[in-house]
Amino acid sequence: MNTKKINNVTLISLAVLATAFLIVADGYILCIGISVLIAALLGQSWNIMSGYAGQFSFGHAVFFGIGAYTSTLLYTMFGVSPWIGMFVGAIAAALVGSAIGFLSFRYKLRDDYFALATLAFAEIFRIIFNNTKVFGGASGILIPYVQNAAEFQFASDKTYFAIILVLVAAATVFIAFMTRSKLGLNLVAIKANQEAAAALGVNVLKYKLIAISASAVFAALAGTFYSQYYGFIDPSIVFASAISVEAIVPCIIGGSGTLYGPLLGALLIIPLQEICNSAFTSISGVNMILYGVLIAAFIIFCPDGIYGRIIKFANKKRGK
Repeated sequence: MNTKKINNVTLISLAVLATAFLIVADGYILCIGISVLIAALLGQSWNIMSGYAGQFSFGHAVFFGIGAYTSTLLYTMFGVSPWIGMFVGAIAAALVGSAIGFLSFRYKLRDDYFALATLAFAEIFRIIFNNTKVFGGASGILIPYVQNAAEFQFASDKTYFAIILVLVAAATVFIAFMTRSKLGLNLVAIKANQEAAAALGVNVLKYKLIAISASAVFAALAGTFYSQYYGFIDPSIVFASAISVEAIVPCIIGGSGTLYGPLLGALLIIPLQEICNSAFTSISGVNMILYGVLIAAFIIFCPDGIYGRIIKFANKKRGK
């Protein structure tokens, strides 16, 4: 079975699973499904910049938080519908991502240094929003509940599930088209060898900025959805390092640089996290402990991730 067939089988399986879940699931199980899709969207956003372009980020909470705060502030202060605020937040996150990227890539920060720079930016934004009253400060912002579809508020969680499913599908389709385009080929070349790509005429700075901007857009969409679904945000939540980790873990487990790896990773890690939280209610931070153990295990024993290992095994078998 070649990679294309594996992708088709995976797509059909995930589509059937999502449809069945939307029809059958309810209550707590449906909430877990929504959490899985939020993690999957975050994972796909991280996958664009880090999985394909090779620019490892520890600060995706920046874009998630900007999306959440932009749409929320526009709604609570000016009455702008979150449907509009969602895209305004995505544009704002793309601009911030471009600025961070320009400052980092212009001075050729790479690998560990770039990862630390993104982590620093996330912390800077958390501190700014935490200490600025116009942004709600440390108390955060409570979104008034009016149950109006025009204001991104619904009575049924199934509607929220359908919306986040569409957003995940959009991110996946974007990556699918990206991998077949000049953009995708250049990003893979930059990931493999930046100097060689530049020598062949690839504008490295340009394509890195495109990657971080596209990545920021989908992370911001996840942030807006999160704020509307839960109805409350504060800097310690949406700019937290846990958000950045939640973007990384699905890719590491599922397989970064693959189309469906982050989806499989999120499908595994979120239910497992819920099980651990239920089993170890007296232990604070059990999810972070689980993340650390899983990341270490997969880096050592399965560096390609689940989906990456499946494709690698299939290609090896086909070669034989």
